[in-house]
Amino acid sequence: MLRHTRLAGESADYLDAREELRLAEIDLMRQREEVAARRRALPRGPLVDDYAFIEGPADLDAGDTPVREVTLSELFTATDRPLIVYHFMYGKLQTEPCPMCTLWIDGFNGIAHHIARNADFVIAAAADVPALRQHARNRGWHRLRLLSCGSSAFKYDLGSEDKDGEQDSTVSVFTRDGDGAVRHFYSTHPRMADDIDERGIDLLAPVWHLLDLVPPGRGDWYPSLDY
Repeated sequence: MLRHTRLAGESADYLDAREELRLAEIDLMRQREEVAARRRALPRGPLVDDYAFIEGPADLDAGDTPVREVTLSELFTATDRPLIVYHFMYGKLQTEPCPMCTLWIDGFNGIAHHIARNADFVIAAAADVPALRQHARNRGWHRLRLLSCGSSAFKYDLGSEDKDGEQDSTVSVFTRDGDGAVRHFYSTHPRMADDIDERGIDLLAPVWHLLDLVPPGRGDWYPSLDY
């Protein structure tokens, strides 16, 4: 039995249950690593259009103009680097920024410089540039590249927007061939099945995992834009 503490007074029942939990956590870790390996081993994905995005100045505090158009292929800083795009639920029918997306992006802002060592990373939303950047200023998202794509088919084609303009949170990964062509590698959404509506991308944020450690669990906790 592997002990995690040296505390006195731990009952035999507690220690037995803790050991069973440790073994279950090992099984979960190995299953998670197997799933990650399967993801990495996906066959080469399909070619995608070189979608156009609109972005403002690199300095978030420099106002919202001038804007420039940048294509999907131009978001890669090197051929051998993957591109991660987080689809932010904001714009069109999503008239207010999604609190859950905002929670995740708060975290992305804090680790963006670490991600940049291995991959390019951007936030894409259907909201127009001023609205997107104002929300970003309110949240202090100074480390992130923010793109507006409301006038393109990008979000619709990737499944983060329906034909009516209803938004969904999604994460997509792309690769670029040596000739500059872009391929879709992987996308996933919160909804995994009819009975799994909001758990598909929980691994993108640590909040729920920390709450799962405490006796009450995560319960019905949901993020708010009030803090």
